[in-house]
Amino acid sequence: MSTTAQVAGPSGTAPAARLLGWDCLELWVGNARTSAGFLMSAFGFRCTAYAGPETGVRDKASYVLEQGEVRLVVSAALDPASPIAEHVRRHGDGVHDLAWLVDDARGAFEAAVGRVARPVREPWTEGDDGGELVLAQIGTYGETVHTFVDRTRYEGRRLEPGYEADRLPPTPVGPEVGLRAIDHVVGNVEQGRLEDWVGFYAEVLGFEPMLHFSEDQISTEYSALASTVVWDGKQIVMPLNEPATGRRKSQIAEYLDAYGGPGVQHIALRTDDIVASVDALVARGVRFMEVPASYYEEAEERLAGVALAWDDLRRLGILVDRDSEGHLLQIFTETVTDRPAVFFEIIERRGARGFGEGNFKALFEAIERDQARRGNL
Repeated sequence: MSTTAQVAGPSGTAPAARLLGWDCLELWVGNARTSAGFLMSAFGFRCTAYAGPETGVRDKASYVLEQGEVRLVVSAALDPASPIAEHVRRHGDGVHDLAWLVDDARGAFEAAVGRVARPVREPWTEGDDGGELVLAQIGTYGETVHTFVDRTRYEGRRLEPGYEADRLPPTPVGPEVGLRAIDHVVGNVEQGRLEDWVGFYAEVLGFEPMLHFSEDQISTEYSALASTVVWDGKQIVMPLNEPATGRRKSQIAEYLDAYGGPGVQHIALRTDDIVASVDALVARGVRFMEVPASYYEEAEERLAGVALAWDDLRRLGILVDRDSEGHLLQIFTETVTDRPAVFFEIIERRGARGFGEGNFKALFEAIERDQARRGNL
């Protein structure tokens, strides 16, 4: 598949050409210590750094959590006037920053703004004995931002200056989960705006559409949505969803109401052994969306000829799908925030590059059962 990342526009090389991968995802929450503790105990992350008053940072408390190549930053406000506090008041806990590692933060920022991206913070530098870090920030859907992070001249092992690795929370006891990398990050946008945001990523940032699913492909008896997957042509993959008109409130409409606007709906984390990972997560207390037993009768027909541990998949509620390049296994947690907003997907790819299209109906019906329990369907 070709990519538009190298296409030149009005400001030269498109920003996507400078992307090297995910740097981190930052969540803004009401209580960073509690949220970090949950992610450590439930999902097996380890805390690798902390920033707060003890490290000279006066406006927030932040914990860096890592597992495999996945890096999450969980931040809370120390001042009620902080933008973090206002963000949490409006949205509840959620993902604020989708940060990308780049080879030139200034160049990426200037190229994006030259294509009319909304500047949030112009390039700035932060330095310590590890060198100099260059960062810049642009806006995307809702109040979500993308930070360009240039570590070329920064040799420090910490996330950035102001973070220390002393007196960190201890890693909770529990089986290793085995999460390896960020597979994709899903955003929900307003009805009627999907095409606009796909255009933003394509025309402004140099991404290209990878797949599109119409509301006819993603629907149940009660609700529907449309989705387009955009990517940088290498490893940053971001599906975007919008609600479609249905008999009742769709999961995307529920999200937009509960979160107070567009934002990140779920984070898909890749594993090399989904059965072992889900067994570990269940042992740690993670709860997953439930699918009916009848799903597996249809799935075995759909995956005929593929050798799979069907007993384990049934036992754990893991979904399976195939495309022309292989198959994949996936499972979705319940929402992990008080508002019905953010959840996680665990995915194992065995050649497949799709997103479990064959599972959409079973997944959305499971989500609708949760909506009904909340009284929001």
